[in-house]
Parts: sequence; structure tokens; C-alpha cells
Amino acid sequence: MIIRKISSEGLSHNSYFISAGGLAAVIDPRRDCGVYLDLAQEIGARIVHIIETHRNEDYVIGSLELAARTGAAIYHGHQMDFAYGNKVKDGDRLRLGPVELRIIETPGHTLESISLVVTDTEVSDIPYAVCTGDALFAGDVGRTDFFGPEKRHEVSEMLFWSIWQKILPLGDGTIVFPAHGAGSVCGSEISDHEYTTVGYEKRTNPLLALSKEEFIQKKVNEHHYLPPYFKKMESVNRQGPPLTHHLPDLRPYPVKEIRELQGKVQILDIRSPTSFAGGHIPGSLSIWKEGIPAFAGWFLTYDTPIILVDDFNCDLVEVSRHFLRLGYDNLKGYLAGGFPAYFKSGSPIGRIEAWSVHDLAGRLKGEDIFLLDVRDIANVGRAGRIPGSRHIYIGELPGRLGEVPRDLLVAAYCDAGYKGSLAASILARNGYPRLANILGGMTGYINAGYPVTRE
Repeated sequence: MIIRKISSEGLSHNSYFISAGGLAAVIDPRRDCGVYLDLAQEIGARIVHIIETHRNEDYVIGSLELAARTGAAIYHGHQMDFAYGNKVKDGDRLRLGPVELRIIETPGHTLESISLVVTDTEVSDIPYAVCTGDALFAGDVGRTDFFGPEKRHEVSEMLFWSIWQKILPLGDGTIVFPAHGAGSVCGSEISDHEYTTVGYEKRTNPLLALSKEEFIQKKVNEHHYLPPYFKKMESVNRQGPPLTHHLPDLRPYPVKEIRELQGKVQILDIRSPTSFAGGHIPGSLSIWKEGIPAFAGWFLTYDTPIILVDDFNCDLVEVSRHFLRLGYDNLKGYLAGGFPAYFKSGSPIGRIEAWSVHDLAGRLKGEDIFLLDVRDIANVGRAGRIPGSRHIYIGELPGRLGEVPRDLLVAAYCDAGYKGSLAASILARNGYPRLANILGGMTGYINAGYPVTRE
């Protein structure tokens, strides 16, 4: 038996390739599915099963894409009607030669959530591993807020029983393969562990130390952000995404055409905050390359074409993977020649101020500044905030512009300066005339020894 974990960076998504007896199954595949075909070819196996542990919210599932290339059958939990695939229920079994994949229903995160118990019957009837989807993570459990506050108590109780009655009884030595790792928006405090086991989670996972009532209360009161693109992902994954067969073919757009298209396309600047501050195309949005999986879904639409701006257009193939996984089939191309071509053309250039934390400390003493904190509320709670600042999470900023004054210089800060650049670009697109991004953010501010408040 061979089990391989395939991690998709940025989304912290884990899919799994399981093979035995010349056959293979893929659990929760990503849309750019070539990696599974390469694995199958490497070991001489045929992919026959594709299993989705639940309807995913944070990325486009690759089941139809992979099935079109392999002829494999797709399976979902029976508690939801999908427009494709086959329904499975508790106790159903799929085979890969001597390896058995047994379905156990583990609702809570979603109602149709299932987990897969992996048993190598040639060796033992004892479960070897369990693919838990978003039910149980390393150090955490799945979020239960997708059904609204009125059902949160009910689904949190479902998740408790799914874990305690279905997963934990599999045995302490059972390896746990969750659908997400540290950094995923599908959990609050997922540990940065490559693998875990049922026994390890029983001893170290703080949520598994709670009584049923404590667990439910914890989940009911838990805070999660809900990016707007989640609704799009839920719909796409239930109906089935369109087939692409390959990464998008990105077209180079010359400066002249970019200028003609301004206002008709979404211009995304994927350079660093310092580069963006020094000069950018007016009206462009600033999201650094590594931040695309986490933040593109908050601000980019699915109908207007997207054009990328970089300095030297390096690694755009890898960048395009992020958009494919998020369902942005409207990614069209990039600025030919990179930003140097733009400024060489004599075109208008937008700028924002870039301050060090020392600049900020000096300016706060004698200048009327609106200091905007755009960090995650959890990080605000952990690290405190700069005295006098106003907290608005970056994802909520477009809907709360009325709380940000236009007649003051707005200085945005985050954890290190990346989301601060994004905030400044949003404000600039909405006509704010005086903007600054604090390079180093709260991390630099604390390291420089400046005081923080926890009020």
C-alpha cells in the first residue's frame, strides 16, 4: 500500500493518493490534477476511485477534471444532492486490491461530510489510517458556522459525536489524514504537524479535552471570517466546475492596451509592498504572490477579466495555479515587459507612502493621523495593537469605508506590511488622497520596543 499526501500551498489543502494492487484512489483532488496522474504513472497504477470528503468551500474541487482524464468514479456523502458522482453512506466500502476504504459519516462541518477508514486487510483488520476531511485536524476540529447561528449548536453537537463515536474509537495508532494543515481558514488553530494520530490528538488536542457541553459552547462562540468567494465555491462544487484540461494560457498585454482597458478589467499587482508603494498603475489592487490564495477571493470578481502586474513576470505559471484552484477562469494575462515597461512609457504612476515603524512613532506625536489596523482579530488579541488605532479586518474594509475618514492621512498596518499594502490599494481605488503603509507592521513595532495596548 502506498499513501502520498499532496499539499497545495497557500490554501493549506491536503489531498491524498492511495494505491494498492495496481489500483488507486484520490481523496479531495485539486483542480490542477496532473500530480495524481504523474503519481499513478510512476507506480504503474490506475486511478479508479475519486472521493470527496465534503462539499469544499475554499477551493474548486478537481474531481470532474480527474475523472475526465481517468474514467474513475466519483463518490460523495449521501446527505447532499450533487449534480455529478455517486452517493455513499455509512458502512459502504470501496476496494483497492487488498486495501479497503470504509465510509463513515462524520457530519458537523457540513451535513454530508464523510471520513474514509483505510485498512490493509492483507496485514490486519485493524484500521491503518483515516482521512477525516474537515472533521478532525491536527490540534483542531472543523468550523461549524456555515449554516448560520440558528443551527450552530446543532451542527456543533453533530461534530462532537462524529469525532467521539466514529473517529476516536478507530484506535490510538490510527494515522489521521486531514484535508487541511496549518494556515487554513477551515480551522482556528490547526497545528503545523506533517502527520498526526488518533492517540496523539486525544492527548494533545485541546478541543478533545472538553465535555460535550464545553465543546459545543466553544464552537458556538468561535470566530471565523467568511470570505465572499466561499458561496461561489459551494455552488461550483455542488454543480461541478467546468473542465479546463490545462492551466490558463496567459496573454501578454502591452502598456497601451492596459491603459485602454483600465476600468474594464481587474488589474492585480502581485509585487512586494515596497515596489507597490514606489509606483503602481493607478487603480490596481495590491496582493503579493503568496497572498493570492488567502485574499484574492475577498476582492476579485468572477466576471471581469483579471490582468497581472509583476516586475519581471517570473513564475506566472505557478501564480496561475492559485487562480485555477479558486475558480478564477477569468484570469486573462499579464502586463508585457512587467512594470518597468509601464514606467518607461511615461504613463501616470500611483504612489503611497511607505513608513518604518520609527517614522510612524514620530508622526503620531505631532500629526493628526487615522491609524488603521487591518489584522485578523485573533492576532489583535494575541499581540495587542498600537495605541490610538482603529481595527477593521482587511477583508471587511471595502464594506466599512464609511468608518475611515477621507480628510486625514490614513496609515495602515498589519502583521508585517503586506496586508497594509492591500488596504492602501483599496483605499486609493476609492479616492483616498493621503495614504501610508507601515513596513514591518505590528511585528516591527513590537521588535522596536514601542508600547502596545490591549484595550
